[in-house]
Amino acid sequence: MRLHYRAQALADIDAIERYIEGRSPSGARSVVRAIYASIQLIAEHPLSYQRTDDPDIRVHAVQRYRYKIFYSVTGDAVEIIHVRHTSRRAWAGE
Repeated sequence: MRLHYRAQALADIDAIERYIEGRSPSGARSVVRAIYASIQLIAEHPLSYQRTDDPDIRVHAVQRYRYKIFYSVTGDAVEIIHVRHTSRRAWAGE
């Protein structure tokens, strides 16, 4: 499936990388790689992951790290909407 990213999702990933990079540059690279690997899994199996309270939005948890990727599926495309750490308050789309 084709992948699209909302500006918010790209900003989320950038903010995650900048936050972790201050503590561990190699850790930041590992987390960002894991996020993009999870996004690739979403693209390959978009309907395999949990629905949220909003029937148009699904969520996938990044293995090993405590991040959730929120996305929607329309036609032949997956749109990555938002990425957030699980320790943060629940997202309104959750």
